[in-house]
Amino acid sequence: MTEFLFPDNTVLCNFAAVNRLELLDSTLDGRGRWTEAVAYEATRSARVLPDLGQLAAGDWLGEPIEIDDESEIQQINAIRRAVFGGTDDEPLKHLGEAQTCFVILKRSEFAGSWWISDDREAVRYARLRGITTRETIDLVSIAVINGDIGTQEGFGLMQKMADQGRCLRLPSSAADLRR
Repeated sequence: MTEFLFPDNTVLCNFAAVNRLELLDSTLDGRGRWTEAVAYEATRSARVLPDLGQLAAGDWLGEPIEIDDESEIQQINAIRRAVFGGTDDEPLKHLGEAQTCFVILKRSEFAGSWWISDDREAVRYARLRGITTRETIDLVSIAVINGDIGTQEGFGLMQKMADQGRCLRLPSSAADLRR
């Protein structure tokens, strides 16, 4: 069974903010996937982070996973409201998180997949539901271990993400990326 990797928009934005989407692509290693709501969020975020415009043209996250079954839409909306605090006034708020949780938990072809997010509450919920979660720090660590980026360069890259206003867990030293 292939384990897919589902980065959320915060992770996509982290790499786009430092012009390193190609590093994310390499780290996902052909296993990246996204839902239609995350794809839409990335399109909206491309207004601020133009590098995100590459995602729609590229195929390394695959076609956005569409959810058009009414029963599934209702279940996703229930997750969005109950878990993530979504409201009727903002129907798209937290939709990406809810869709991602749903497809990983309910669609057999995505069972065992990872959800990659830097949203602490979303990560906490996913872990409680048994979803394997990772954060940007874990992806940079994988890139270091794979030799796609040096340890110091990875550490500097994460510092640059934080300097760009991105909210993510940072390593305390470059050596932390080798663990």
